Amino acid sequence: MLDYFATVTVVEAASELAAIVRQRFPERVSVITADFDEVRLEAAYDNIFIVHALEHLDHPVETLARVRGWLRPAGRVFVAVPNANALSRQIAVHMGLVEFNAAVTPAEAAHGHRRTYSMDLLLSQLRSAGYRIDDHGGILLKPLANFQFDQAIAQGIVDDAYLDACHKLAQTYPDLSASLFAVCSSAR
Repeated sequence: MLDYFATVTVVEAASELAAIVRQRFPERVSVITADFDEVRLEAAYDNIFIVHALEHLDHPVETLARVRGWLRPAGRVFVAVPNANALSRQIAVHMGLVEFNAAVTPAEAAHGHRRTYSMDLLLSQLRSAGYRIDDHGGILLKPLANFQFDQAIAQGIVDDAYLDACHKLAQTYPDLSASLFAVCSSAR
């Protein structure tokens, strides 16, 4: 993000991760160690990125509505969440490893997940929080679990051309992609 923005403010609940960001980027990144659903910010922002955070929140609609107040009039919010209907997740359901697409697995619960998103849930929550949806879609169609994908990349089985194709397929089949995104502006 520092390639695109002069300064960045990061909200990070994990103190260990916040410390790493502070150490790596001491001059251009301001780090606030807080839970996203509790943090209060005074400044107005042109761009707010909420990346793989909504699934951790107890009250995502209320938090999204509060975040909307941090936007400048022409500002936008960029949201990304894991997809309940991801191809790899549906394969896991058919293998009997996950009970149903939107289930929160024990591993996800251990990482603080409260829910698993589908596109309709994501867009519904954004609209309920007062956003206009400017764009939405999928990010990376992947047929393997994360650990399998990581191993395939490390062994050279998956290369940049394959990853590019997976990104292009996510544009065609967003409901099967690993993650969902939405770009929003304030509807009010």
